Amino acid sequence: MAYLLDTHALIWWWLQDPKLSAAAEDAIASRAARVFVSPISAFEIALKVRQSRLAAMAEPLRQFEDAVAADGMTHLPLRHDHCRTAGLMESEHRDPFDRLIAAQGLTEGLIVITKDPQFAAFGCETLW
Repeated sequence: MAYLLDTHALIWWWLQDPKLSAAAEDAIASRAARVFVSPISAFEIALKVRQSRLAAMAEPLRQFEDAVAADGMTHLPLRHDHCRTAGLMESEHRDPFDRLIAAQGLTEGLIVITKDPQFAAFGCETLW
């Protein structure tokens, strides 16, 4: 199994937020599966920190690369084929962060850990 974290799942993991489902927590904690993190999550978190909407993530953001690695996760580079797929996906959902993470999940055959039902509408396999 291999997973890709939606940004809220990563945030809730790092903040030990009880909003993270038990299934999501188990999948992230399991060393039997690879867990990937998109650079889109760093971008989304940075915007929210800058807008003072997510102050609790300022420190993890400063150490993003090391924090991902420390939790045994793998950085998933963003490539042109991910961007092309995101732009071509049929959906009224316009959130560019969601579209890019969904496209990475689809392109790489990853299960997206997300609470957002829109990812299934994109065609992604999801876990929550």
